[in-house]
This record gives sequence, C-alpha cells and structure tokens, in this order.
Amino acid sequence: MVRLKVWERHLQSAPNNDLAAPSSASSTSSDWKRVVVDLVETVVLALVLFLSINTLSARVRVDGQSMLPTLNNGEFVLVNRMAFKLGQPARGDIIVFRSTTQLDLDLIKRIIGNPGDEIRIADGHVEVNNVTLTEPYINAEPRYSGEWSVPDGYLFVLGDNRNDSSDSHAWGLLPEQNVIGKAVLIYWPPPDWAMIDHLNIAVAAP
Repeated sequence: MVRLKVWERHLQSAPNNDLAAPSSASSTSSDWKRVVVDLVETVVLALVLFLSINTLSARVRVDGQSMLPTLNNGEFVLVNRMAFKLGQPARGDIIVFRSTTQLDLDLIKRIIGNPGDEIRIADGHVEVNNVTLTEPYINAEPRYSGEWSVPDGYLFVLGDNRNDSSDSHAWGLLPEQNVIGKAVLIYWPPPDWAMIDHLNIAVAAP
C-alpha cells in the first residue's frame, strides 16, 4: 500500500513531456505569426509613405549650366508637386516641367511671363507689359531679342543663364499642363544645401 502511494506521488510530480510539447509548438507558431504580421505592417507602411512622398514631391538632378548662378550642374533639387494645385504660378518661380520638344526630359527654368503678359527682349533687357525687369539672379544679359504674347494656359520661362539656356526664347511657350511643380530646396551635395530663392517679379497688367 505504501509503495502504491509513493508511485502515485512520483507520477504526479514527474513532468508531463507529452503535454508540454504541444504548448511549446503553439508558442513557436505564435511567435512566427507575430513576426510575419510585423513584417507585413512594416512593408505596407513603407509603401504608403513612399507613394505619399512621391505624390507630394519629386527629386530632380540639375543637368547643365542653364540656371547658373542660381543652380549648379549636378545639384539635386526637391520639387513641390502640390504648389500649383493649391495656388497659381507666379513670375519669378523656379519650376520643373516636362519638355515640349523631347520626351522623357524634365527641365528647370524661371517663370518670366504669365497668361496675358506681353514679353519683349531687346538691348540686353527683359520687359514684361512694358516694364523693364530688374534681374539680380541672371548670369549675363541676354544677347538675343524677340517679342511674345502669352495666351491662357501657357507660361513664358527663361533660364537664369540667359545665353546658354534652351527655353521659351528658343522653343516657344510652355503649356501649364507640362508643369510638374515648384523647386523648393537644394538637398545635394550637402555643402550646397539651401532653400531656393523665388523672386516675386511684380509688373503691371498689359
């Protein structure tokens, strides 16, 4: 009788490996599920952030000398895609747009004329609605001449490096629908980091 009680006591105190194994397996399975869920959430969040950032902004590389001295060749610029969805393009704004003459090419220039403006370039000066612009941002006075009327839905754009820029004086007016956004920041290389200066060129209406 005593031996039987001792044996029962031994059985009660002994670990039940058969019962413990499923519990351990269940815990491992739960850990893996948690890892997978966390991974999926991270990927989805990263995708949402990526799409949101690219919807609101763009990043472009300045190629060439057409915007000297304001922008240098090889600089990377952050572009606000929403600028002209929430407001109107203004004279002096530096914008990025799709080329009207070459597919898959984005250009960066400064707005000189808005719809309704009369543009005249002569004797090294730019006139908008018979007002000569003061342009501290240009590299040199333009050595070309011409006259343009800007209709609704179009813009007149020029590079700050007037004599080394393919812009409206060469290929004509820019459709507003080609505008991608407003350049706001030089972010690379780090020594050139700076907010981009947009001058408000105020002139009288024609």
